Amino acid sequence: MNKLFSLPLLALAAVLAFAPAQAATLEGQRFDDTARLGSRDLQLNGLGVRAIYIFKAFVAGLYLTEKVAAGPEALRQGGPKRLQLRMLMEVGSDHVKQALVDGMRKNVTDAEWAAMQDRVQRFSRTIDTIGVAREGDTITLDYVPEQGLLLAVNEVPRGTAIGGADFYQALLEIFVGPDPVDTRLKNGLLGQ
Repeated sequence: MNKLFSLPLLALAAVLAFAPAQAATLEGQRFDDTARLGSRDLQLNGLGVRAIYIFKAFVAGLYLTEKVAAGPEALRQGGPKRLQLRMLMEVGSDHVKQALVDGMRKNVTDAEWAAMQDRVQRFSRTIDTIGVAREGDTITLDYVPEQGLLLAVNEVPRGTAIGGADFYQALLEIFVGPDPVDTRLKNGLLGQ
């Protein structure tokens, strides 16, 4: 009798050992529970939807080295970070650029904004290379401490790295800072 039960249990154990990584899904968009950035493993902290009136623009996933439940903790956390946007509608790069640059401006002081103007211009030019972000496209905004902000569209790198933890923090504050663009999106990214 033991042999009869042991073979199915061994088969089940083998299947579970080789099962794919878990994933989270929101609005039909699948996000892996972990991501590798540089030499570090990041964990999916949360998912949220950016809605503008009745239109759903994108689903965002925030990846951090350790899960957190509050915006200040996410902003203070050192190491690499990833913010990934999965488009739910077509949006021109001019709208993406305006939303990100305006959002960054709202979350920094005048002195901080003045200090990052060269980087803002480089970031704007990099966003311009997107052209049109189509439904289903993925925009990835990574922060690697040794390099800075790296932008990719559908896993294809765009532009060059934009240095400075302050720059990425200003970008991240749009989503999880004290004055976020969308409170429901912020709550989702913080796993609430």
